[in-house]
Amino acid sequence: MDQIRDEILVGGDWRRGAGALIETRDPATGALIAAVHGADAEDVELAVAAGRRAAADPAWRDLLPHERSRFLTRISDLITERAEDLARLQTADTGKSINETRALAASAAGTFRYFAAALETAEEALTPPRGPYLTMSVHEPIGVVGAITPWNSPIASDAQKLAPALAAGNAVVLKPAEWTPLVSLALGRLITDAGLPAGLLSVLPGPGRTIGDAIVRHPGVGKVTFTGGTATGRTIGAAAAEKIMPVSLELGGKSPTIVFPDADLDQTVAGVLFGIFSSSGQSCIAGSRVFIHADVYDEVLDRLVRHTEKLRIGPGTDPATQVAPMVTHAHRDKVAAMVDRAREEGARVLCGGGVPDGPEYAAGAYYLPTILDGLANDSATCQEEIFGPVLVALPFADEEDLVAQANDTVYGLACGIWTGDYRTAWRVGRRIEAGTVWINTYKQFSISTPFSGLKGSGLGTEKGREGIRSYTRQKSLYWGLTEDPLPWAGV
Repeated sequence: MDQIRDEILVGGDWRRGAGALIETRDPATGALIAAVHGADAEDVELAVAAGRRAAADPAWRDLLPHERSRFLTRISDLITERAEDLARLQTADTGKSINETRALAASAAGTFRYFAAALETAEEALTPPRGPYLTMSVHEPIGVVGAITPWNSPIASDAQKLAPALAAGNAVVLKPAEWTPLVSLALGRLITDAGLPAGLLSVLPGPGRTIGDAIVRHPGVGKVTFTGGTATGRTIGAAAAEKIMPVSLELGGKSPTIVFPDADLDQTVAGVLFGIFSSSGQSCIAGSRVFIHADVYDEVLDRLVRHTEKLRIGPGTDPATQVAPMVTHAHRDKVAAMVDRAREEGARVLCGGGVPDGPEYAAGAYYLPTILDGLANDSATCQEEIFGPVLVALPFADEEDLVAQANDTVYGLACGIWTGDYRTAWRVGRRIEAGTVWINTYKQFSISTPFSGLKGSGLGTEKGREGIRSYTRQKSLYWGLTEDPLPWAGV
């Protein structure tokens, strides 16, 4: 941690931010890690202006795709070299377990490597002509992209936006979450070290209501990509509509996990617990509602409770930890308040439901993994995203009713299906309103596979080869192949 400096990246220059001081604290101990001066509106102006100049510079603008690929490859290599430092910094900043942050660092390296490879085989389209001309479809950079990322998985989220945006030839103004700026700043320094031309990347930590809003509304920003809460996503979408600007929005979720009676219950229980309690439930794709067939409801629920009570709770620095602290004490208290409300709604707390006992937990933002039942699907607890280690169990007996309940939410991000019958998996998976459906697994990702949300869970698609296209403008070119004038006005 001795390499942390009070500097932000503004238009290619590392300097002290002009905004308010941001303190970052270790969620496991409450100890101060670092204090960073965030950005202000003037920093946004400087960053966007520098980004516009850098994106328009022929040294970057005219690079062929395979030449841009080299920059992404170098970034990937440096992430791999510094992966342990990045993982430990993210654990300190977010509280996540070291096993998870190591995986996230590896994922970020893989993301840059994937888009580097995609550039090596990037193709434009020669479209079928319908006259005496040749028609082509090409993709060009947007210019400056505003990327706003969340606190729960900063390095992976940063990479999933930075890599395709840079691959497409853009400049990026990155605003990390105010709670967890350190990893994004470390990634910015790493990208600078990789030789990316100055001005193509700025990293501006600060409050979303000021810095995020300034980025979204700036006339020099041609696209915004955002991961975070649905309410903020709606605000960004409204601002984008005023500018007639494209946006990508990865928002919240209240994802159902469905257990059919023919499922392998050992596999199912492990998968359901991983789906909700890994990352301490602080994940938009967390499987927070589990629908269990009535024939196996009691058995599955009993197994879930027994195994939950055995989960290892501790600091993220301990490789044995399964449930680490929440990101901040304030967020932990918000989750606790939502569980208290669930009790008022009539929920039975089958395990958890409070702060763990013991002096080792006293200073940290810990909350016990919690399982509830006894609620209807239309209750506030079953409808609202808690974003913590809280699972609600609901029984079902009829497939039609199950699908109706699973889809009865404003969200449509993910779903898990546990069954031994591929016909059931296919039939139900196609009817669930979700961008991603896992069958006999959960929370598995591939950068080569598109990711999107439906309804209040988002707009647009990330990842996959088409992930680059979402950061471009498409243009059509017509090449006349005849020397005859157009047959108009007798010419």
